[in-house]
Amino acid sequence: MFALDDELAQWNAILLEVQGPERPRLLTALAWHLRQRDPARAAQLSAEVVALLALLPTAEMALQRARLRLIGAEQEWLRGELDTAQYHLEQALQLCEQAAPVASAVAVAACRADACWTLAWVANDRGDSAAGDSWLRQAAAAARTAQDPLRIDVIDAASGICDAFGDWQAAQQRWQGRFGADLSHTPAIAAGWISDFFGTCAFQRSEYGRAIGHLMLSFETALATGQIRRAIIVATNIGNGFTSLNAHEAALDWMQRGLDLARPTGWPLSIGMCLMQTAETLRQLGQRDAAQSLLREALNTLAPLSGSRAYAVALEYQGDLALDLGNHVAALDSFTRLAARGDALCQSDFQSSARRGQAHALSHLARPDEALAAAQGALALARDHGDASSQIAALNVLADIHARHDLPAPTPLMAPNAVLHYLQLALEIAATIEGYTVPGALLDAAAREYAAIGDYQRAYTIALRANAARDQTHSKEATNRAIAMQVQYQTERAQTEGEHHRQLAAAEAQRAEVLQQTSATLEHLSAIGQEITAHLDAAAVFRALDRHVHGLLDATHFSIFLLEPDGETLVCAFGVEAGKALLPIRIPLATSGANSARCVREQREILIELDEQGITPNLIPGTLPTLSLLFAPLRVGTRVLGAMTVQSLQARSYGERERLIFRTLCAYGAIALDNARAYQQVAATQAQLLEKNVELEQAYKALEEVSLTDQLTGLRNRRFFLQNVDADVAMSLRGYEAGQHRELTECDMQTPKDLVFFMVDLDHFKEVNDRYGHAAGDSILVQMQERLREVFRESDYVIRWGGEEFLVLARATHRDEAAGVAERMRRAVAERDFELPDGGRLSKTCSIGFACFPFLPEQPRLLSWSQVVELADQGLYIAKRSGRDAWAALYSTAATRADGVFPRLMQRLDQAVVDGEVRVVSNLSGPLVLGGERRRIGLSSDLELG
Repeated sequence: MFALDDELAQWNAILLEVQGPERPRLLTALAWHLRQRDPARAAQLSAEVVALLALLPTAEMALQRARLRLIGAEQEWLRGELDTAQYHLEQALQLCEQAAPVASAVAVAACRADACWTLAWVANDRGDSAAGDSWLRQAAAAARTAQDPLRIDVIDAASGICDAFGDWQAAQQRWQGRFGADLSHTPAIAAGWISDFFGTCAFQRSEYGRAIGHLMLSFETALATGQIRRAIIVATNIGNGFTSLNAHEAALDWMQRGLDLARPTGWPLSIGMCLMQTAETLRQLGQRDAAQSLLREALNTLAPLSGSRAYAVALEYQGDLALDLGNHVAALDSFTRLAARGDALCQSDFQSSARRGQAHALSHLARPDEALAAAQGALALARDHGDASSQIAALNVLADIHARHDLPAPTPLMAPNAVLHYLQLALEIAATIEGYTVPGALLDAAAREYAAIGDYQRAYTIALRANAARDQTHSKEATNRAIAMQVQYQTERAQTEGEHHRQLAAAEAQRAEVLQQTSATLEHLSAIGQEITAHLDAAAVFRALDRHVHGLLDATHFSIFLLEPDGETLVCAFGVEAGKALLPIRIPLATSGANSARCVREQREILIELDEQGITPNLIPGTLPTLSLLFAPLRVGTRVLGAMTVQSLQARSYGERERLIFRTLCAYGAIALDNARAYQQVAATQAQLLEKNVELEQAYKALEEVSLTDQLTGLRNRRFFLQNVDADVAMSLRGYEAGQHRELTECDMQTPKDLVFFMVDLDHFKEVNDRYGHAAGDSILVQMQERLREVFRESDYVIRWGGEEFLVLARATHRDEAAGVAERMRRAVAERDFELPDGGRLSKTCSIGFACFPFLPEQPRLLSWSQVVELADQGLYIAKRSGRDAWAALYSTAATRADGVFPRLMQRLDQAVVDGEVRVVSNLSGPLVLGGERRRIGLSSDLELG
């Protein structure tokens, strides 16, 4: 469902190496987990997957298409294109249903859970909370079918969060036993969502410090797992928590953090939510103009999502701001729209606050009857939901309305007048709330009313309570400020830790990039090394080194120092600076101030880096003052021949990559110079020359033999095959073309000779490595080569083609005999167990595909040998897809058309079979899989096999 950043880094690191069916699987996983981290790259990877879907088994293709639909739909949802997103999500569900009969039930259920999950958020953004709850229930059911505890926890926690916004007490009661308070052993992704649920409930209970603590864990987890939208939402909620604690600076910091995450995405809901929450904080700070500007931008941004909870919150904030500004007409409009949204969302907090806001505005607009009805509606809603604080607020509004307007008193009247009636009810409800501090303003209002009717004793008593309430409020505010300071400290600490982890991740990504660049550089250096070491003349080695050093490095100065035969003196054998040759100089090895001598003495690399004001130490007279100096010894084994130095006028020119390049060039240079010196010494006498030549020839042959042999199995390798196959192909072609021009006699130098290419692959070999270890896999490969040698002739080329795949070129097998050879090979594997290193035995099978060269005897040059190998590989693919432990081959027929035959066979093999252009022969009697479809292919009667 979600993945940590370090998991993505590992997948990215191996992406270049993964081929075959595993590549589209890995690309899909990366695209899925980049869907919010990097939407553009996710789309790019998805497009690559589409082109590779044919590599996957049929049962898997529909499921992969469903996953790609989910990736695209999530982008549409985040951009606010809700109709398009819903359409594609429903398509994804249909693809899941299509895949269900053949694909893994667990994988199908997980995909269905993710589709329902996203549909729930689309419904919530529309403002359809009932549909959102329904989709979440379906997502939870699918997650349980998939037996995926992480998805179950995440979806249940999200359901709890949605319930808490509707009725937090009921939500807390429903989900209280579902999640444990100790999340230390819960996976990070699930712990983040559960912390979000705990934080939401604490927020609704007005326990803001505790809420922020939970939400900070949720924020860090969301960032680390690519849930960018969730991180934005949680950041704004943390800001709201700090606002409630009167820590407005910390609140604005978190609002800005959310906005910095949201703006680059272009997601309207995320941006609008951050803008409106920042505006509300500014309103509470008295910066009303700035708040009004941000709220206007927020509502414009959220306009396409006018059904969402975020839009409703923005309307509430706009109404409150309009009341502050005395614009009661605008306030009434905002609260009227909020009431409609609250009813549609079925969320009591909006319903109650909207009606209270309407009552305030109507009262100031001299519409007392409507104001009274609205306030009474707010009171009824608060009573229905058992919300004591909202009841107190509604009663306060009713008292204010009766104080402003001459209205009929409520019945029964419980106090001397209507204002005192409502204030007294508010005070009675406040007394029932445990730990609730009655606002001093409410007590002051009651004291004023009692004084107005002449009850001074009661007015005085209530006034004393008001003073005590204010003192308690000030104490509570001080406590809140202390909580805010503590939470701010925890926040800064979490930020520091988060930054540390981000720096570690960046360093890891940089290391992966360096490794990738290093791999390409090493390939280049290998070719350079072959060139340098090919020279046996020291001057030629110097020139080659100079050319490549200047081509690969920033080299203002390049010198080569060699030890004299006495071993006590270094001489500059070659030096170039700024394109000009340097005069040869001699440096005693004991010279303490010479870096080249120190490099040779200590036999280690030396890097000197200076800033632009630095002075080059031990500067050789007549040379430039370089800022980056790199010295490395020329070493062959334990012998040091001298040192090489490269220097630049630029500071910090030689990082790890440049040092690796220079180190490698030094190694090649040392070998080449040692060879050149040895060659000169050998040339002194004929005997020495002959001895050296013999040694070099033996070394070359040994290396050549190693380069042509697979080290594990002892079989010849692909390089050997490529060096020798052309000669056999040419001989076969000469025989066939000679037969076309004359009748062959016994005096002919050669007769037409078939070449049969067999592709042999062990079935399910990866399972051996996964279950028994690589030592067992290597043992089976060695035994496999023994069985190949048993079946094929000594004159045949038996090649380890790669991994568990072998290529055999049968050089003396007629095409009519090939099927029998393939059957013997199949039985040689299937009918005898392989021995494991631990003494156990393992039964394995193999699949074989073969094709004959020339493919069309009448036109022997129609297809190249490499194309015939591809046809053999096609036969192997048919055998694999049709059940394994089998062989299959492609033969031409009388109906085979020469023009464009190879593309037709590779692209539409099934049609070529139907048209009679090609004959598929196999030992399988059942249906063969061609081109992803099943067609029954009759076997050739003359083979008498299968």
